[in-house]
Amino acid sequence: MPIIKSVPVADLPLPGKEALEHSKRLCNRITETIQLNNGMISFARFMELALYEQGLGYYSGGARKFGEAGDFVTAPEISSLFTRCLAGQCQQILRELKQPSILELGPGSGVMACDLLQALEQKNCLPEKYFMLELSADLKQRQQQLVVKKIPHLANRVFWLDHLPEQPFAGLILGNEVLDAMPVHRLIMKNGSFNELCAGITDDEFSWFYRSPEKQIITQINKLPGDITQDLSEGYVTEISLQIRPWLNSLADILTCGVMLFIDYGYTRREYYHPQRTGGTLLCHYRHHVHDDPFLYPGLQDITASVDFTLVAEAAVEAGFKVRGYTTQAHFLLDNGLDELLNQSHLTRASDQAESGRQARILIMPGEMGERFKVIALARDFNVPLAGFQSFDQRSRL
Repeated sequence: MPIIKSVPVADLPLPGKEALEHSKRLCNRITETIQLNNGMISFARFMELALYEQGLGYYSGGARKFGEAGDFVTAPEISSLFTRCLAGQCQQILRELKQPSILELGPGSGVMACDLLQALEQKNCLPEKYFMLELSADLKQRQQQLVVKKIPHLANRVFWLDHLPEQPFAGLILGNEVLDAMPVHRLIMKNGSFNELCAGITDDEFSWFYRSPEKQIITQINKLPGDITQDLSEGYVTEISLQIRPWLNSLADILTCGVMLFIDYGYTRREYYHPQRTGGTLLCHYRHHVHDDPFLYPGLQDITASVDFTLVAEAAVEAGFKVRGYTTQAHFLLDNGLDELLNQSHLTRASDQAESGRQARILIMPGEMGERFKVIALARDFNVPLAGFQSFDQRSRL
């Protein structure tokens, strides 16, 4: 989503009565969980409930999330140019493999899947199967409707899953804005060491508490280079993910040969824990507004944290992958032919050409998505240099 300055909570639009009732039901569920855990739960647990609690969480409920009618717009919805460039990279990988498939994690509205299959069909490079791993019944239904509407002749190649495939496969695993939605623990610097920020209740409202970090968090903190943490000021807040490692291990079990591509907003470790990043990276998205209060309207807003791509790279190597590329979204799209697509556009009306150019600028300009979003390629038994990283590969910074 394009960079939007955080707005005061008081300036956010108010939810309707039905939405507030939905949020209240989720608040009651979270409150019960807090009470059953001695009045305090990790923020990761709060974020998990807020986003994924069955039937109530943001991604499990029925509210529209993507596009102009939702809370944010992803790159594939901004322009098909994004997915057509991605198709160029996918084509290069698929042609090196025998009977390859594609697994898309968190396919959102389904727009990327439809556009990608259309583009690959034009390149005569369709995958054997296109798996869509979707936990939300509502989103799954919308994706199925879109597939039937946009690519009915390819619908027999598309399969929906609510868990990872049982049979390992060769091919591609794709994740666009998936890593940022993984629950994270929050930390605060107190007296020269990190404490864990937790969710509790004060005066019938969710509020912050802190405690000594659990063993897993301490272990991960101890893996950070000492010169990164020594200059962090009192009250410095940040996030840390304990899910990346086991998650990548699970993906390693199903990809026999091929490449995983993840596109998301984030930083290398030294950027992530920069001394000036005193408030952490947590952001909430509600009706195309961005703010930093995760306790507001649970179930009605998205909660995200930027990605520590150094952690992703380390965990991937531990899981048996090799890091084959790390670059900005802008360079990835340009290396995969964005300029050529714009020049070859079939659009004849000046207004359409101008709109296509506007969309491209959102995707690649530094002040929009171009530099904030990164692309990382993780490969198993795949040694072909990847086109999307040929001009600006930043693996040395990880």
